[in-house]
Amino acid sequence: MKYKKYFRKTSLKQKGVGEFFLDEVAKKKPKVFLEIGVFHGVTARNICELLSNIHGDDFKYIGIDLFEESLENENEIIPKTQFSNPLKYFYFKYIKRTNPYSKEAVEDLLKKFNENIHLIQGNSNKILKKIDMKKVDYVFLDGGHEYNTVTNDLNYSKEVIDNNGSILCDDYNLSYAPGVKKAIDDFVSNNNLSCKSLFNHRFALIEKK
Repeated sequence: MKYKKYFRKTSLKQKGVGEFFLDEVAKKKPKVFLEIGVFHGVTARNICELLSNIHGDDFKYIGIDLFEESLENENEIIPKTQFSNPLKYFYFKYIKRTNPYSKEAVEDLLKKFNENIHLIQGNSNKILKKIDMKKVDYVFLDGGHEYNTVTNDLNYSKEVIDNNGSILCDDYNLSYAPGVKKAIDDFVSNNNLSCKSLFNHRFALIEKK
């Protein structure tokens, strides 16, 4: 399945990365998919299209993001939410008149799957503890990149693996965010789990041994 960008920013923009990601998720055929770090919603839309092709209307997508610029954690790596492409900037500012990095804009992108999606605005470290993780069978972790943030997200998501699900982490070997790899490696070691490095160390797939 081709990974579409929907005229928005996405972290999976490198050639072949989006398609690899979708193929990897398709292997597991999850019915309840949780994405931590929704950003502009491009991956969310692609996942909904994929799961719709596999399951029809019988799937659920849950997305967590701040959906706003935040300085809550000064050590956190904040993605650039504004466009460098002047056409995209003009389109969203003067035609759509919306911030693509907002809950409302992502809901608009996902409106085709309105009955299947649940977007939650807020900090994942506070929200994940309130989610019934027993119902989730796949997590895509691409939220905060600071060590403690990644560690907390993984700890709160561990029940997914306990129930034979999977956690796929983005930016596993990102040079300017070493806390991601350290947090993943520590989590895997402390819980005696399996970790596979995928796509030239871009992703880390965590599952039971």
